[in-house]
Amino acid sequence: MKILIIEDEKPLSESVVEYLTTEGHLCEAVYSFEDAIEKIELYQYDCAIVDINLPDGSGLEIIKKIKEKLITLGIIIISGRNSLENRIEGLEIGADHYLTKPFHLAELNAHLKSINRRLNFSGQNEIEVNEIRILSEEHRVFVHEKEVKLTKKEYDLLLFFISNKNKVITKISLAEYLWGDFMDTADSFDFIYTHIKNLRKKLLNLGCEDYIQTVYGVGYKFDLSIG
Repeated sequence: MKILIIEDEKPLSESVVEYLTTEGHLCEAVYSFEDAIEKIELYQYDCAIVDINLPDGSGLEIIKKIKEKLITLGIIIISGRNSLENRIEGLEIGADHYLTKPFHLAELNAHLKSINRRLNFSGQNEIEVNEIRILSEEHRVFVHEKEVKLTKKEYDLLLFFISNKNKVITKISLAEYLWGDFMDTADSFDFIYTHIKNLRKKLLNLGCEDYIQTVYGVGYKFDLSIG
């Protein structure tokens, strides 16, 4: 998942980023209301982890803006406030979960997995798309019941394609999703082509239909009408 962490306590933010990165997530961190709004308006995320108390604004206002703009992403509030009123307010304006500080990072990750299943895969741990079967909790992929050994980037690409099946995805969107802020260091999109080429080859070698189609001049499409 691609996650935006909005938390002004840098030691906590750094701990969250470090843990979630080791769990396979792509994380970006901001420390203020203004920077959070800019990120959300410019980039696509699967989930935002939002602290209520920010130095230049309220995390609740960030959530309200997300909902007003009809941006689809999961929202987890992390807060030192533990009153029932605060929890109810946060959930009523659109947050999926409310965690009170201090919290266990494993619990945070469990909520992220739950959000990912709900948003992209109808709450299922096992995802089936024609001859492709994915065990999301184990990060394992099968084609015609034969396991495909994918790198992390290839696995992330496949999930991103499936969650956006039959839609044209631009190269920029793919780069932002897979690399976040680090995409600016790339001189070209050749790195995307390489990962897609390798993913496609591995799927085809096990008899998968060639769903990953190039849309020339734009990007790619995971086209389930093929076959």
